[in-house]
Amino acid sequence: MLHVVATPIGNLSDLSPRALDAFKAAALIACEDTRRTWQLLSHFGVPRPEMISYRQGNEERTTRIVLDAVRSGRETVLCSDGGYPGISDPGYRLIRACAKEGVAYEVIPGASAVNVALLASGLSTSSFTFRGFPPRGPGALRNWFAEDADKEHTLICYESPFRIGATLEAALDALGDREAAVCIELTKLHERVSRGYLSDLVAEFKNAKVKGEVALVIAGSNPKFKR
Repeated sequence: MLHVVATPIGNLSDLSPRALDAFKAAALIACEDTRRTWQLLSHFGVPRPEMISYRQGNEERTTRIVLDAVRSGRETVLCSDGGYPGISDPGYRLIRACAKEGVAYEVIPGASAVNVALLASGLSTSSFTFRGFPPRGPGALRNWFAEDADKEHTLICYESPFRIGATLEAALDALGDREAAVCIELTKLHERVSRGYLSDLVAEFKNAKVKGEVALVIAGSNPKFKR
């Protein structure tokens, strides 16, 4: 069976006992970065199995290797550097191939930056949309946000620490001034969540030097979240 394992997004204590058992039983691990995954295994004293890198650019070839391994009876794990493999990650191609070809797999839940950011933001959780990473070009970025301008769901996306200032400006331009939260280094030692209206966050992050992974959460079109 293929075990699709969610790994910690920062705090290693968030690895579940079930996920740890899957790693211990694995004959093969397909992961984003073998060095990062080996650090995780070493932390928990797991002997190193065979490991292959499953990343954007090699997923077609590696998918066949993993499918053949599972079909031959080898317990196999798919994981990313943090969170769920397949969420803003090419691992979904392997999962889809398993579903289409009748190869057995299971998802072992764990940490997710999407859910942590949503709850940390203090914004509405009744409905939300996660859209991965936004485009880079200024026009495309504004249009990307504009698609959700009239929708009431909370919007969540990931962003580079080097572009968060420009992204906030595009969001303000496209959506108007509404509540939002910038979540940095979630579950890690220097976790930080800045909450406020988009105009406040634009001023805060305009020239800021941000380090670490960033999740941006923006309120929907409900008037109670607008200034």
